[in-house]
Parts: sequence; C-alpha cells; structure tokens
Amino acid sequence: MICLWCHNQIIPEITWSNLFQLYKPKPICTECEDKLELLHGPRCRICSRQTDEEICSDCLWWEGNLEKDALEFNYSVFAYNEIMQEVITKWKYRGDYVLGEIFRIYFKDTFNERFSVLKKDAVLIPIPLSKERARERGFNQAKALAEFLPVPCTDILSRQDGEKQSKKTRLERIYTDSPFFIEQPINKPVILVDDIYTTGTTLRHAAKLLKNHGCPSIYALTLIRG
Repeated sequence: MICLWCHNQIIPEITWSNLFQLYKPKPICTECEDKLELLHGPRCRICSRQTDEEICSDCLWWEGNLEKDALEFNYSVFAYNEIMQEVITKWKYRGDYVLGEIFRIYFKDTFNERFSVLKKDAVLIPIPLSKERARERGFNQAKALAEFLPVPCTDILSRQDGEKQSKKTRLERIYTDSPFFIEQPINKPVILVDDIYTTGTTLRHAAKLLKNHGCPSIYALTLIRG
C-alpha cells in the first residue's frame, strides 16, 4: 500500500497482536502519522483549547457576550501544526478528496469515546458550504467527516454565499452575521461536525439557530482545534 501523503510504500509491521488477526493497513506511513499532533493533556472543557484552565479566556468571553451559549461543548482531535495545515490545504482547497481517509480512524475513535452516550438519540449535522463554495471545492469536507461516523447525518442547515472565513480577521469572524438558515424544526440532540474550530463563531451561529428551532442540546466534533 502507498502512503496517501508522502507516496512511499507502507511496509506492514507484523506483531503478535496482529499476527492472527485480519491486518488492516493504515492509509499513511508511520513517519507521516508521527507528524500529526493529537490533542492531549488539559484542555478547555468547552472548546478543546489546550490550557490548564477549566474554561479558557475565549470561552469566558463568549459567556460574557452571549445571553446563553447554545453550544454545550466542542471536542477536537488534532492540533493545527505545519503538516496538518499542508494536508488540509490540499484536501479542502485543492479537491484531493481521498486525503480525508487519513482522518477516518481518528475521527471515528474520538466520536466513540466522547459521544457514545448520545449515539442512540443524536443526529449529525455537518456545517454546510454555500453553493458557491461547494462548486469551487467539489465536496463538503465537514460532510465527508460526518460520513465516517456511525450515526445518521442530515443536511437541514443551509448557508448563504459570502466572503470566505479564511479571508477574515479574528474580530471580523466573531462579529459576522449568521450565514445559516433552516426550514424545519428539529427535536433531537445534534452533534455539529466541522473540520476546524478557530474562534467558534461558525458553530455558535449554527447552534443558536438550531436551539431556536427546537433542538434540545447541541454539541460539536471538529477535526482540528486551530
């Protein structure tokens, strides 16, 4: 098998643990895998930012500026290091869809560990792209991540066209108007899925809209904490 990132041959390591089991090769080699930085250690219980504080300064700001935060919490899998930035750029902006397979096992394992109690009741809602962005990219990276998970996925949120989030400053992102709309109520817990948590504005816009349409609780699972 060829590594999806460096394109070198992956030589499987035979151990006693996998000798008598059906071996499932990973999509990337060990050298590339070791460069990915899994989040570990103390983190903010609301946004997954690595910190010794129970609630980070960003989330304290949200608490002070929102009447009530509709987002229960976000949980992220990876830190945004140099190689992750390169992978995301090629996957998300250059349309290399198959690179998403790098994240499948990590994303699914994190979901099973963190959201197992919600499996039977919750639905997944990937953060949508506008029609313009969908045409540019060819696929929605949030939906690709959601499809890795063993829970029903629904596309009840829509997004209007607007300036790319990556082109905005931090303050512009925080104070931007909500780009989302919804045309039906939802009465089940929701787990929002997206690729990157940066300021949390996008997830909170979606969470507030869902809460106003009957959703009892909203959580988020994101691939990266930026």
